[in-house]
Amino acid sequence: MEKEKQKERKLKRVFLQKKYNLLTTVLVALCVALLSGGGVFWLMDRQVKGLESANQAMGKINTVYNALYYNYYKDVSQQKLVDGALNGMVEALGDPFTEYMNKTESQELNDSISGSFGGIGAQVQKSGSKIKIMAPIAGTPAAKAGLKANDVIVKIDGRSTKDYSLNKAVSLMRGKVGTKVSVTIERNGTTFTKTLTRAKIPVKTVEGKLATNKQIGYIQVTSFSENTAKEFKQTVQSLRKKGAKSFIIDVRNNPGGLMDQALAMSSMFVENGKPILQVVGRDGKPTIYKASNELDDGFKVKEKAIVLINGGSASASEIFAAALKQSGNNVTLIGTKSYGKGTVQNTLPFKDKTELKLTIAKWLTPDGTWIHKKGIKPDVKADYPDVAYLTAIDTTKAYQAGQNSKQIKNLQQMLVFLGYDLDEKSGYFNEQTKQAIEKYQTDNGLIVNGTADKATVESIENKVAQKVTESDNAYQKAVEKLSE
Repeated sequence: MEKEKQKERKLKRVFLQKKYNLLTTVLVALCVALLSGGGVFWLMDRQVKGLESANQAMGKINTVYNALYYNYYKDVSQQKLVDGALNGMVEALGDPFTEYMNKTESQELNDSISGSFGGIGAQVQKSGSKIKIMAPIAGTPAAKAGLKANDVIVKIDGRSTKDYSLNKAVSLMRGKVGTKVSVTIERNGTTFTKTLTRAKIPVKTVEGKLATNKQIGYIQVTSFSENTAKEFKQTVQSLRKKGAKSFIIDVRNNPGGLMDQALAMSSMFVENGKPILQVVGRDGKPTIYKASNELDDGFKVKEKAIVLINGGSASASEIFAAALKQSGNNVTLIGTKSYGKGTVQNTLPFKDKTELKLTIAKWLTPDGTWIHKKGIKPDVKADYPDVAYLTAIDTTKAYQAGQNSKQIKNLQQMLVFLGYDLDEKSGYFNEQTKQAIEKYQTDNGLIVNGTADKATVESIENKVAQKVTESDNAYQKAVEKLSE
């Protein structure tokens, strides 16, 4: 009984303190206004009303917090309530790119920008109640497993992600290098599960080589991190020494990153003084960024260039592609429509090492276009073969004669793509399908049993991925165009 009275007295003290703070704020503001004249009084009066409204709102939040903390039928941690309140405010915005990050999540974000970490290598976002992949990073477990932009992660290690925050989903997929995590993916109405081995996600974001035509340099940019512009400059210089006279810049499946790096890279291709980007805050006034020596350190790429984009090219990748398309010299975009992320985020760090990542502005292309949720259309449309977009096959099951499913239909199409003779491609596992599986198993040194077991399915998918890479129509069109 005495304990309950103590709680009640404490609650009353909190409420009285809140009223005192509000009254003090109003009185001080009004005194300043009256001493300063009529015009300022009107402005200050608005501020007083704003402060009063804010204090009333915070008072209500404080009341709910104390009611829950002291009166809920079982103990609840202060941190859980605070995190819940913060996440609730953020989620009320309906903006998948604004989020409150705890200490672990904040560290993971910083690692992805400036360091390395163990994970599957997929950039994800919250879309409604769903966890959706923006893009897999090239060369990572996610990319090798065939995960694609717009795939929905419905389960992680067998548990539904329906009520997960974005941060929780990310933290569960990250972990110690070499450990395994299973993800269940929904794509076009079909679900499948992949077990991935976490790997060190590469810090290096730029790779370069000479294309099939030795006078063309091929540069792949996988994300925009702290050293991307520097790495890009070094790669261009290296390829020039090897004989490159023009460049293909591949930002497909590049989920973006730091805006300053996108600006620096864009400036390398744009004449000084020309616009690269417009950023518009809540005041509606655009800040225009223009190419300059300050951005690119005087390093220019004047050779003919082509940029490859696709549905996994987002954010900073789109800034780069749009800048080169609209302000660059003779730059062509080849591929498919980009993702369409036209907002800018910043982080507000706290002393306890948590952070608030919030959308502070929208960005526009040099000509003032907002590509958010629309994407950028390429000048030349070209894509991988259709088989590249088939749903990956669930390897937790084995498929055999007499069965009928969408998974088997995808398997049949993959076998046809690899050159195996199949008339049946409807999803029914008939005798011809069994013979094709047996022949594949024989050709690839697998146990010959006519069943599409895990080892067989993974082998087929790896072969398909390799052949798809060799059938890169966008890359081939870029080489043809630069070879003219």
